[in-house]
Amino acid sequence: MGALSILRDLKPRRGVVGILAVSNLARTVANGFLLSVTVLYFLRTVDIPSQRVGLGLTVSAVLAMLVSIPAGQLSDRLGSRTTSIVFGVFQGIAVCGYTLVGGFTGFLVVVSLSAMADSASAAARGALIADALPPSERVEARAYLQSVINVGLSLGTLLGGAALAVNTAVVFTALLLTSGVLFTVAGLLCLRLPRTEAAARPEDAKGSHVLADLPFLAVAFLNAVLVLGTDALLTVALPIWIADRTQAPVSVYAAIMLLNTVVCVLFQVRMSKGAEDVAGGARAMRRSGVLLAVCCALFAVAAGRPVWVAVLCLLAGALIHVFGEMLHSAGSWALSYELAPAHAHGQYQGLFGLAQRVGAAVTPLLATAVIVGWGWPGWLLFAGVLLAGGLATPAVARWAQRTRTPQHQEPHEDSQTPDAVSA
Repeated sequence: MGALSILRDLKPRRGVVGILAVSNLARTVANGFLLSVTVLYFLRTVDIPSQRVGLGLTVSAVLAMLVSIPAGQLSDRLGSRTTSIVFGVFQGIAVCGYTLVGGFTGFLVVVSLSAMADSASAAARGALIADALPPSERVEARAYLQSVINVGLSLGTLLGGAALAVNTAVVFTALLLTSGVLFTVAGLLCLRLPRTEAAARPEDAKGSHVLADLPFLAVAFLNAVLVLGTDALLTVALPIWIADRTQAPVSVYAAIMLLNTVVCVLFQVRMSKGAEDVAGGARAMRRSGVLLAVCCALFAVAAGRPVWVAVLCLLAGALIHVFGEMLHSAGSWALSYELAPAHAHGQYQGLFGLAQRVGAAVTPLLATAVIVGWGWPGWLLFAGVLLAGGLATPAVARWAQRTRTPQHQEPHEDSQTPDAVSA
């Protein structure tokens, strides 16, 4: 029965969610291609020095952060459907432009335009879910789409990795052009969605801005704190830790990444249940902080242990980590939607996306300095920060919910009072 229930969660959807699923699949396969070949293409085919490639990617990441909120504001004004189409098509054109680059200046221009379009598209598509679906369905829809994203990214990375074995400029160029076409198709698929109109802006909301919403900023900050324990921790700190500080074979890392992908695909929808409102989202974030702290402790224990003990600790920590990661995703979706005014989902999604990008950007630096540099005390410090972030979220979410005015909130069939958010 459990297996059948999981399969029902993953069955193809119709309507808005089905269209977005196909669109997201196209986008994430394209992203998988880019992750596999972009850096090598510019290093080997275009012959740009590695330091300049790193500089260009850093500049593009900063610009992507800066456009997140303005792009969300534009989505609120023009409609999330329209902006999702425009940003998606623009990203496709920018990625196709990779193949025309002949030096550093052109490289910097196209990767910056692509990164900004990706950030803008994320804000618009987040708002699109809010505009196209009732509040009670949004978190489950995001969970289903996240499962699709994991499948698409894995497929794209796998196919891109196979292309690396050929290692020719022709293959790299073909993959980049295919990526651009896929991004364009993903944007155009939004034409099949119902038209969305910008929500009416209340009179007392004129001049308001998400950056003036201090309670929401506090929630976004705690979300960024928990991001420290999600993807980048697993992809940067853990492989170095396994290789340098444990007796476990490095190959165990491949098993950990496979475990992470499979569990995310199978259980993300299931783990999102109960996180449809502020109370549920805050509980999910609290539990996420606890689980992420526990996994850090297990990773720390693996150092200096016999091989079988180290492998057991690493696999157990990875399993706990992926459930903490899924709870974080569900909780962050709920809070970003339920605490946003109906007329400003775009800029609120933009801020939440910005917070996540900042968290993901600083994690590699902190992880290498603290965990790799300090050893097991660094893991315990990370555990303490993640635990504090998770435990603080319900109280901050209550504060944010109390500051929402009735005319800014959307009707929710399971709505609860602020006091319902458990501490």
